Amino acid sequence: MAVMAMFPLGSVLLPGGVLPLHVFEPRYRQMVIDCLQSDGTPEFGQTLITHGHEAGGGDERSMVGTVAQMVQVQALDAERYALVAVGVRRIKVNAWLPDDPYPVADVDDFPDLDPDGPGSDSESLEVRVSASHDRVRSVLALASELGDVQVDLDDTKVADDPLVATYHLASLAPIGPADRYRLLAAEGPLRRLDVLDDVLDDVEAMLKFRLS
Repeated sequence: MAVMAMFPLGSVLLPGGVLPLHVFEPRYRQMVIDCLQSDGTPEFGQTLITHGHEAGGGDERSMVGTVAQMVQVQALDAERYALVAVGVRRIKVNAWLPDDPYPVADVDDFPDLDPDGPGSDSESLEVRVSASHDRVRSVLALASELGDVQVDLDDTKVADDPLVATYHLASLAPIGPADRYRLLAAEGPLRRLDVLDDVLDDVEAMLKFRLS
């Protein structure tokens, strides 16, 4: 267990994803300062706000998140920071602690289940990733036809590592934060692809209806 500074947002950061932030609230400016002054690589946890707003507090927060590692921090003036962070690993929130002054939580790392462990699907993860990649590209093409997204399908390649690729697919899919959170919280890569298939069924049906 570890106590970690947290930054709840209305979006979901996935491992491997990039998070640009414009920090202006005093409590989060203090969080940036504290993270930079701590030992080791400056990092914080990012979780989805399930109810409420990003600014001002009083929000409800999810119990699974991602550690965001700061890779670039710039003080714009005395009251604002621009920073870029990358998602490095999943965490599970054991308990939210009192904000002091920014959100803080007791967290544990939440590694993915081994796709080759007991009870795993006999179908290889690589085959599943390839099929899901084709499916995501197909749905993106439909969304692009409707003007919902602007994407070059040639730029939708995913990582060679099949585990990392499941997160890339989750970030590429034209879905909302609630569905993306379901993918983040899936216990392992095979389950993540199962959830992705279910989500894409609904998205594809809606897009085809709108095109008809």
